Amino acid sequence: MKKGLVIVFAAAVALSACNKFEKGEGDMTYKIYKSDGKQKIIEGDFVKLNAIQTVESNNNPDSSLVNTYDNERPAFFVISKQMFKGDMTAALKLLGEGDSAVFKLNLDSMAKYSGQAKPLGLKSNYSTFTVKIEKVLHKVANEADSLFDKKKREFYEEEYKSLIAKNKANEAAKISKFIADNSLKVSTTPSGLQYVIETPGNTERATLTDTVVMDYTGQFANKKADGKLNVFDTSDAKMAKEAGIFSQMAQYAPRSLVLSQLPQGVIQGIQLIGVGGKIKMILPSKLAYGENGGGPINPFTPLIFDVELKRIIKPNAAVPLSK
Repeated sequence: MKKGLVIVFAAAVALSACNKFEKGEGDMTYKIYKSDGKQKIIEGDFVKLNAIQTVESNNNPDSSLVNTYDNERPAFFVISKQMFKGDMTAALKLLGEGDSAVFKLNLDSMAKYSGQAKPLGLKSNYSTFTVKIEKVLHKVANEADSLFDKKKREFYEEEYKSLIAKNKANEAAKISKFIADNSLKVSTTPSGLQYVIETPGNTERATLTDTVVMDYTGQFANKKADGKLNVFDTSDAKMAKEAGIFSQMAQYAPRSLVLSQLPQGVIQGIQLIGVGGKIKMILPSKLAYGENGGGPINPFTPLIFDVELKRIIKPNAAVPLSK
């Protein structure tokens, strides 16, 4: 866990225990953990921040909905007009660059004005946000929108370049740490794929035109702040629940995918096993989503996949109807 994150989490826990939150606008309560005394955020400013959003559910007293530290991707956004008294804009206006705080916001109000439904099974009607303001680009009074838009683009591009450079520099160390932490005895292909075959399966091998039916879990090399596996996708309902990403909308079952449409590292790994086989693959970014990333995956991000190959379907093969 990162040092900064440890400090912020520790502060949040301590503050909650002492119940020393102050009353803010509307139903908002807050506690400023750190203030550097810099200019406060105002409407129109462009902000870079890290944040953790949690709710109290019946099954989990501290269920994380958003954690930018886990994703290793700070949030960037313009401070908009307030939607209601005690909303996130009101909360952020209490802070300046370098500041950190804990806020509790009313979920009913958030759902009403955002149009997003509240999470199910809540124990409390409040969501807790632990926020660290990394940088602020202030809009100067009477500054033309076109000029500020240019500044925002340059600001974001510079920060994103720094993120990419950091990821690139740390990639090899992340892979080594994951292997060491899990005591893995890996084999390595000439392309750089590292893998452990848990079960080889039969002698059949998939080709690029085949459809593979498989159970799988994809995760990042770093664990979440709460110690759970940092899973971004899985076909296994139990794993999804354990990792805190379970969705009622998802279908948890072996999935049919055309082999050639998968990341290059996954293609190579699957071709090392037969039906019934199980393999753990550690993909360097060049065999995954590369220097550009994609969706929740940052540039230069190594990925880990655990795959069990259930079936290989040849092109134009008859698929039996489900019973």
